[in-house]
Amino acid sequence: MESLVEKIIFFACIFFPRLLYYYVVALVTAFIPAKPKSISGKITLVTGAGHGIGKEIALELARKGANLVLWDINKANNDETASQINLMGGSATSYVVDVANADDIHKTAEQMRREVGDVDILVNNAGILYGGELLKLKEAHIRRTFDVNTLAHFWTVKEFLPAMIEKNSGHIITIASMVAKSGTAYMVDYSASKYAVYGFTEALSEELMKLGKNGVKTTTVCPSFVSTGLVKQIRDKITTILTPDTVAVEVVKGIQYEEEHVYIPRILHLGLKLQMFSPRKFERWVKESEGIIPQYDIDPNS
Repeated sequence: MESLVEKIIFFACIFFPRLLYYYVVALVTAFIPAKPKSISGKITLVTGAGHGIGKEIALELARKGANLVLWDINKANNDETASQINLMGGSATSYVVDVANADDIHKTAEQMRREVGDVDILVNNAGILYGGELLKLKEAHIRRTFDVNTLAHFWTVKEFLPAMIEKNSGHIITIASMVAKSGTAYMVDYSASKYAVYGFTEALSEELMKLGKNGVKTTTVCPSFVSTGLVKQIRDKITTILTPDTVAVEVVKGIQYEEEHVYIPRILHLGLKLQMFSPRKFERWVKESEGIIPQYDIDPNS
């Protein structure tokens, strides 16, 4: 009984006042946002910069004055992004990298440090989606999905985090997905890889805090479906499919305001809060009503 009383006293005297304090802080921050930080001159690495979201993020960062380093497996596309940035008066250096290959990441990172310098902002964007029914997925496709979407984050962070920790300054951005918050049929492999990378960044953020490195920030981005050729929307009852440039603007805003999580569109954050109090069957009904199905660049059964 005494133990129970002590717990009640703890929650009444310590837990709830602290909870109230953080609610007040959140409300004040919502109405009086912090001043956006400058990223001008910051060495910023974007993986998967050759097309889609990665390309648009690189262009938007260049508009803010960042010095871009572009990684992509497709040389022609990556060079085109770099050319666009340089033509608009920005600075961009491109490297051909297969982020599924840890040795390739290490070799290119070493070269980068010699030629460009330490990374200030790391945007882990590169991603791949095969999709299809789980039982029809090939082992090679599942493994590559995790190599690109999840494990690559480990290898890039291990390369560039030490310098950030030494300076107690830096920013790591993870492009996850809303499927990291609600797994989606016919994308079991993709959903699992994004769940994993969401957890990776959450744990990394806590670890940095424990190490006393509060100057190194993390941001996890969870966009809804984006028109990059990976998915399409056949009915538009609830969710509007996003464009890469729309996502890029929100990502860069999240970097400048050092937001820990960015949900795109922003209303999805409220939806996640409400989801906690909704029956599971209602959640599934909502997803079915959205009418979103996968479309593949690569035939998963080939």
